[in-house]
Amino acid sequence: MNGKNNSNISQMEIREILNLLPHRFPFLMVDKILSLEKGKIIKALKNTTINEPFFQGHFPSYPVMPGVLILEALAQAGGILAYKTEEDDDLKNMLTFFNGIDKARFRRPIFPGSTVILEVELIKRKQFVWLFHGIASVDEKLCAEADLMASFINPGGGR
Repeated sequence: MNGKNNSNISQMEIREILNLLPHRFPFLMVDKILSLEKGKIIKALKNTTINEPFFQGHFPSYPVMPGVLILEALAQAGGILAYKTEEDDDLKNMLTFFNGIDKARFRRPIFPGSTVILEVELIKRKQFVWLFHGIASVDEKLCAEADLMASFINPGGGR
């Protein structure tokens, strides 16, 4: 991996993702980082398999990834972008929480066996509140997009 002073990261494997995000199975929705430009954009990957627990009930005869989990995957990628952008800041001891989702649109379903590409761009930041625009695609076809707002909270209280 590139050094701290470099603002571009070419790839990040699952072990580093697990060090950044508190999520674990079955809620970890990012498998790999393909590229990251600190303070700007991240491109991540989520592989879906029929073994995902959500496919068992959504829907048994026509399994599709729930829209809310697509948004969660985008939010997790955005969280990684924020953590890596501010890796020397206080964020590493904080948790990320959704503040809002705007303009969410679902264009096509995501099926088991898909490689979902998550692209999340930082739109603006004000202290501990971050606004992102994310898109999820499969085979270069847009599946979902949304504006996501997140804030960083100190789990011990305060910001």
